[in-house]
Amino acid sequence: MKELIEKWVRPDAALARRLTDEEQLRRQVTALFSLLTNLFGADKLVLKAGKLEALTGMRSDDLLLQAQALQRLVLEDPTLEGPKNLTELQQALEQVEDEIADLMARRSVEDKIEKKIQERMQKRHEEYVREIKMQVVREDAGPENAQTLKRYALLEKLEQKKLARSAIDVLRPAALSEVVGQDKAVKALLSKLASPFPQHILLYGPPGVGKTTVARLALQEAKGSPHAPFAKDAPFVEVDGTTLRWDPREVTNPLLGSVHDPIYQGARRDLAEGGVPEPKLGLVTDAHGGILFIDEIGELDPMLQNKLLKVLEDKRVIFDSSYYDPLDPQVPKYIKKLFEEGAPADFVLIGATTRDPSDINPALRSRCAEVYFDPLTPADIAEIVRAAAQKLHAHIEEEAVQVIAEYTIEGRKAVGILADAFGNSLQRDGLEAAALPVQEGAEGVADFPVVMVTLDDVREVIQASRLTTAVLTKAADAFEVGQVFGLGVSGFLGSVLEIEAIAFSCAEKGKGSLRFNDTAGSMAKDSVFNAASVLRKLTGEDLANYDVHVNVVGGGNIDGPSAGVAILTSILSAITGFPVRQNVAVTGEVSIQGRVKPVGGVFEKIFGAKQAGMKRVLLPAENLKELPSQVGGVDLVGVNNVEEALDLLLEGGLQAVRAWKPVHPPEAAEESSSGTEESSEALEAGQAAAEVDEAREEAAAAAEGGRPAQAGAAD
Repeated sequence: MKELIEKWVRPDAALARRLTDEEQLRRQVTALFSLLTNLFGADKLVLKAGKLEALTGMRSDDLLLQAQALQRLVLEDPTLEGPKNLTELQQALEQVEDEIADLMARRSVEDKIEKKIQERMQKRHEEYVREIKMQVVREDAGPENAQTLKRYALLEKLEQKKLARSAIDVLRPAALSEVVGQDKAVKALLSKLASPFPQHILLYGPPGVGKTTVARLALQEAKGSPHAPFAKDAPFVEVDGTTLRWDPREVTNPLLGSVHDPIYQGARRDLAEGGVPEPKLGLVTDAHGGILFIDEIGELDPMLQNKLLKVLEDKRVIFDSSYYDPLDPQVPKYIKKLFEEGAPADFVLIGATTRDPSDINPALRSRCAEVYFDPLTPADIAEIVRAAAQKLHAHIEEEAVQVIAEYTIEGRKAVGILADAFGNSLQRDGLEAAALPVQEGAEGVADFPVVMVTLDDVREVIQASRLTTAVLTKAADAFEVGQVFGLGVSGFLGSVLEIEAIAFSCAEKGKGSLRFNDTAGSMAKDSVFNAASVLRKLTGEDLANYDVHVNVVGGGNIDGPSAGVAILTSILSAITGFPVRQNVAVTGEVSIQGRVKPVGGVFEKIFGAKQAGMKRVLLPAENLKELPSQVGGVDLVGVNNVEEALDLLLEGGLQAVRAWKPVHPPEAAEESSSGTEESSEALEAGQAAAEVDEAREEAAAAAEGGRPAQAGAAD
């Protein structure tokens, strides 16, 4: 920059030789003033000269005064005196040239920076204008653009492609009248819904019996009642308790609702910028005025169940957030109302579960009416299969219907087997069915040929799915020694327990052994010991004189004492040889006094006996008070003690038991005994055996002819 100023200020060598020193200095001063004028501008330079008291020197012809003015302008000091002679003038001009060079360098850098700043500002301005334009376009056109519209069109195209629907969706009952085997449960449910004061309801029952289907249809039925408070547009909100998750921090809670605080993702931009939390309404508010159905409510998180109880009590959901400021004028009215009053949540809760009632929160149970769905019988399954075949416009052989009923106790599973067999029938024999007339399918089902679902089609499905019969034990009109049918229950499903016993006289009297399934449970083993005491009380015979093996077929765990009567009967039958009826099942706890105590799960056990084809069920008399005299074609008989039970279970009844006397191998004679004594003992043993045979014959005659056995046979 200094070299540039020298070229501008100083004359070339030839001109400098012709000029005097004073003329050269004057030319330099004039050139420097020209540079300042170009640098600051004429007007600005005059104003600056006035402030620095250099205006007089600028207008003077005196070279030294001009140099003084030049110094004051460049150095910005009004107190400078200026040079006194030409030598000082030369030094002053060099100083001024240096300052002007620095000033021009700074000005050049500032210009470059200013230029960059202007360019950057211009760019930002253009971006801002572009963003404003886009915002205006979005406000006019909505949230859609070319990309979103393209994706939406792709989704619409995918929606038009449908391969199939689930057989459950197609064949699901469309009205409560189509629900099979649950008349009592449906009636109880409607009586609690179609009322001026509807109740919260819990539905219990095994899987696949129609709980979910009935819950879905109940609201539509209740809307038609003049007493029900439900409006025509009352919502039905369904959620699965097994998949319902929530965040303990309340950041997300789809069931009850949550608050999106500004610092968390999901808050609206305008609210987040203002630091305003926004409550998000949950399913309980969506169900306001209608029904909230929670399937598998027993799987719901326990803490979430407690929160749901609070909502059921208050009929409102209360929101809270540390970011909420009620005095903030930027808070919208609806947010202020939600925080101060809560969200309405007045609905009827229907919860379905396959769990035992004891597993459900007691506080929740106390606020709900309870409805129990019965297990489906083979006849119910058969009816479901026939109705489903009609919806498919298909024919099915009756033998195929009965086989399906043998292999499942769930309506959902039965429909699935039918759907698979229906597919097999369509493919049978190289699509020969395609030659049959074509008819329109059910809603959601493509047109298909008229086909016959055969027993072979069903068998093929059963073999491919590796299914086993739902009921492994069947009743029979026969008698068996040592085999008794007890009753058990698991969840809401009852079943028949096949209990068998075998007994041998031990080699040495009083040193017999007893063997029982280890998997049956400790309480079942206690029942064996109780049976030993009652056996001795009835017959006077000690169980220690026998080697006894009691077996629960299948190795099931009998979690309770309810098999006591069955265990006693099997042991007694094995020891005495009296056969047991195989079309009668029994349940009940046995006390050591021989009384039959009440047990639980009676309803489920009766349905289990019905599925196994039992004609009669013996149960404690106290349990009989809860039941009618007959359930589903099964006779129910209450017994107070084991004598009454044995009289109905054993061939020959109780009198045969009383007439029975044990026969043991004769003990070895002592060395001191005479031959006469040995003969006498052998004779007595033979007479005892003859009396036992006579008693058995009379008992059998009494059972066949209906006459009582001779009392003398017991002597």
